[in-house]
Amino acid sequence: MGDVPNALADSISPYLRSHADNPVAWQPWGEAAFVEARRRDVPVLVSIGYSTCHWCHVMARESFSDPELAEHLNDRFVAVKVDREEHPDVDASYLAAASAFTGNLGWPLTVFVTPEGRAFYAGTYYPPTPVQGHPSFTQVLDAVTDAWTSRRGEVETTAAEIQGALAAQPTSDSTTLPTEADLQRVVALLAEHEDREFTGFGAAPKFPVAPIQNLLVKRAAGGDAVADALVGRTLAGMAASPLRDHVDGGFFRYATRRDWHDPHYERMLYDNALLLDAYSRREEPGSREERGSRDEPGTATITTGIASFLLATLRRPSGGFGSAQDSESILDGARNEGGWYALDAEERARHPAPAVDDKVLTGWNGLAIGALAEAGARHGHPEWIRAARDAAAHLLAEHRTPTGELLRAGSDRGLSAAPATLEDYGMLATGLIRLALATGDAAWAVEARTLVDACLLPGGEPTTEPENEPSGDKSGAWAPDPRVFAPPTPGNPVLLAQGTQLSRDPSEGAYPSGLSAMATAAFLLSQLSASPVHRDAASRAVASVTALALDSPIAFGASLSLAADLAAEATQLVVVAPEAERDGPLARAARDFAGPGRIAAVVTPEQALAWAAAGFELFEGRTALDGHATAYLCRDFACRLPVTTVEALQAG
Repeated sequence: MGDVPNALADSISPYLRSHADNPVAWQPWGEAAFVEARRRDVPVLVSIGYSTCHWCHVMARESFSDPELAEHLNDRFVAVKVDREEHPDVDASYLAAASAFTGNLGWPLTVFVTPEGRAFYAGTYYPPTPVQGHPSFTQVLDAVTDAWTSRRGEVETTAAEIQGALAAQPTSDSTTLPTEADLQRVVALLAEHEDREFTGFGAAPKFPVAPIQNLLVKRAAGGDAVADALVGRTLAGMAASPLRDHVDGGFFRYATRRDWHDPHYERMLYDNALLLDAYSRREEPGSREERGSRDEPGTATITTGIASFLLATLRRPSGGFGSAQDSESILDGARNEGGWYALDAEERARHPAPAVDDKVLTGWNGLAIGALAEAGARHGHPEWIRAARDAAAHLLAEHRTPTGELLRAGSDRGLSAAPATLEDYGMLATGLIRLALATGDAAWAVEARTLVDACLLPGGEPTTEPENEPSGDKSGAWAPDPRVFAPPTPGNPVLLAQGTQLSRDPSEGAYPSGLSAMATAAFLLSQLSASPVHRDAASRAVASVTALALDSPIAFGASLSLAADLAAEATQLVVVAPEAERDGPLARAARDFAGPGRIAAVVTPEQALAWAAAGFELFEGRTALDGHATAYLCRDFACRLPVTTVEALQAG
């Protein structure tokens, strides 16, 4: 009989803490649970979910809160509860294993594994009583117990076969970058798959697929008329639909219907950060005062609403951003799914708002830092830039070990021991570079360069250690070769010891993969420093997934967006402006300098010197002529003569 008490009360994860009062003797993810399973010779139940997962909470109320079922579970299993956002590598490994048993992957994910960590049975939500041919959770526990005690050989064989299949996942042999013609075909293919009646892509459930929207926005800025029309329809359709919270801004995770109605009501940090990029880049630039009457319901209002949601709802006292706001709330004493969001502003004020998962994830915060910094600079919202700066300072101060490695997650309760994935390094590095460009402060770019260089593998040669950078609502175990980047901490120590750590998955569902995030950061560094090492690394990373991306572009939006940059001529614009002209015409032109292959910075003369001293070649010799704002337009670091008017800049 299990005699280990529930050990979740001190977790940094609100999801784990929500199970701390269960009669189930939950253990957090770690080697201790598997040691206990070996001692007792029982299987391990690994239950994976996240704070805003509706059916996770339903199963908790129906089954994990039942004392009789809990006694049954505790006697025959070691129970482990995992927050998939805190341990994305654990989630990815078990999702891949679960695909051998069900095609209906999702959360809660319920996986039965041997004490050595190998999965032998899996499913998702199980009801408390049999429903329409689906067994009850108790029946599943009985069946697994019977197999473990009476057919152990079959169990071990199944576990070994699944592990062998996962270890033999195919690789991509791509070595070339997508061409401009390839990218045009990608846009045409996306247009073919557009839902012409309701906008967006696919049927129900329908997701924003924000990386694809940002690819189309970039292509549109480069003159692609098909991309421009397609993304315009999609962004307008989503904004006008119930997918957007029309009271206080922000977008819900997905719609259960093809017409964007009946959303799944959680609001995720990553969705809203990436959609802030998309909408703010479509909005006409300028300060709020300059926009005047243009600040009507439309792109500007949507942009402001997303930023306001991030700052007012998800921002934590530490300066970091929580990972999501829940879909459930308590209305009139009863638990209600989505009901709070149906209320107007006055009615909402009379009821408790849905809870926020206060877990600060390093990578997702990197997305928010970059989006807020760029949008704030482009549209005259200094408070957005300050919020981005505060979050960056918090992460660099608190989410690093004494030796400099990043950690994945933290909260006001402390830091998780979970190591950062490549996703965390890449997203934070990209966010820091964008913050540096928005503020003119080179120190943020120096920090980003340190993070990128810590993950850069010399020559892209394979290492002996596997790693994983899961990247959204998907599963798989692709391992492109050659590998270009790897985080300093090679992976989850328990998975590594068990031999169940998967190779990385470069595809992108709701947000960029670790590979594309890190490659984007490397590319931006190359644009600022003329570093062939960083540009080559970005190119090799994208080339490694070319075949996969061209075959399934909807799953590779961020990689294809970077491919568009690499296919275009590298173009850099630096405006050196005295403080009094930081918001002048040339500076505004720089902030609207968008399109594939383009990067722009607005700096003071003193900041230009600091960038140059830090090794960023683009800023060498850049001064304000006669004390006035001066623009330097460069193509592959070959620069035109400096100009001091927008007309002269545009003439070139």
